[in-house]
Amino acid sequence: MSSYDYDLFVIGGGSGGVRAARVAASLGKKVAIAEEYRFGGTCVIRGCVPKKLFVYASQFHEHFEDAAGFGWEVGESRFDWKKLVAAKDQEITRLEGLYRKGLTNAGAEQIDSRAELVDAHTVLIKATGKTVTAERIIVAVGGAPTTHVALPGHEHCISSNEAFHLEELPEAILIEGGGYIAVEFANIFHGLGVKTTLIYRGREILSRFDQDMRRGLHAAMQAKGIDILCEDVILSVEKKAEGELIAKTKQGKTLEVGQVMLAIGRSPNTRGLGLEQAGVAVNERGAIIVDPYSRTNVPSIFALGDVTDRVQLTPVAIHEAMCFIETEYKNNPTSPDHDLIATAVFSQPEIGTVGMSEEQAAKAFEELEVYRAEFRPMKATLSGRAERMIMKLIVNAADRKVVGAHILGHDAGEMAQLLGITLKAGCTKDDFDRTMAVHPTAAEELVTMYSPSYRVKNGERV
Repeated sequence: MSSYDYDLFVIGGGSGGVRAARVAASLGKKVAIAEEYRFGGTCVIRGCVPKKLFVYASQFHEHFEDAAGFGWEVGESRFDWKKLVAAKDQEITRLEGLYRKGLTNAGAEQIDSRAELVDAHTVLIKATGKTVTAERIIVAVGGAPTTHVALPGHEHCISSNEAFHLEELPEAILIEGGGYIAVEFANIFHGLGVKTTLIYRGREILSRFDQDMRRGLHAAMQAKGIDILCEDVILSVEKKAEGELIAKTKQGKTLEVGQVMLAIGRSPNTRGLGLEQAGVAVNERGAIIVDPYSRTNVPSIFALGDVTDRVQLTPVAIHEAMCFIETEYKNNPTSPDHDLIATAVFSQPEIGTVGMSEEQAAKAFEELEVYRAEFRPMKATLSGRAERMIMKLIVNAADRKVVGAHILGHDAGEMAQLLGITLKAGCTKDDFDRTMAVHPTAAEELVTMYSPSYRVKNGERV
């Protein structure tokens, strides 16, 4: 008979925490999971899921325009922001219900409260003031938008959290940041009819992505009418009496907009969690330090997902949760595999990528073969849209292994998922060459690029 109230207590009801709690409970463990906001976490409640719904909504104006080239006559169209938000809220409520149902069916107790660590085996339930004990504790509280408290007028700005709940769409918005969240929301707001400006301190958006993807997307966004200000930052935000915001930048620009959105990164959500009291070590960013098996320096306490600041992606948190289950409850030590993770940026056009960028590979290998195709997709030929697709394979010349694959264009995210399997399996360029093309598709370019577009030797193109 255990001397603890629970075998497992999970702090945080996001994707990783819920998966660990549900599976552990299904194995017969006595499990409780506490969540202070809504079950489902950032991804489901105010992250990837509602964002993807907004992406779909923002694409329709182009679909209507494209239809004319295919013989359709489309009448006058109008967009209703409040209807979109209401429909999104209904879907999020449905999904949260499914998360709760899964926990209930597995036998996991759900606690609607903030929970904080007291010591290595004790948790405080803030809503009741009650403390409970557990043999093992998982911290899976995720991250939160980084606040810019040093910015004069930061209190007038919104983050991605508030972007999903605006009462009205602004006529103009200024978004600071150059990562995937900033880029995605810039495309969303522009697609919904908002005059959109993106401002970023770096020389080019999406700093960690392959240069062809970055430059290709930058050009496509500007062609759509999105203003992009690189090597610049917001210095101050002032609110006028009538509600409009005046933003001043380092490069001397003054912009009047309805909203200013800060998308300058996310930070581990560990403040006030009791980590110091429990003796859990964190790094300089406040992220919980874990070993390859998601263990903290306190043997009974584990951490999963964004709170560890390893790879901030929902499927990674879920994978880490399943590795925890294998290690702790199935006597099968399993560490998360963070190598070759496929990912997508749901910009317009999309980016799908897996493996090394050309820049990364050039530093890792003596010689590369780079296969690159840029073309107008078939749909654009009749619609008249001047969009381009870019596909790129990075190959280590020594063994012909494909070490990076990058796509800019329609359905790039879907293709990246399948390319993730391919690169994970260690396929070579010869395997690609032996594969029959599916015609007519954009993806066939991946298996019909037979000659390198150029080579990179000792970091230099030749």
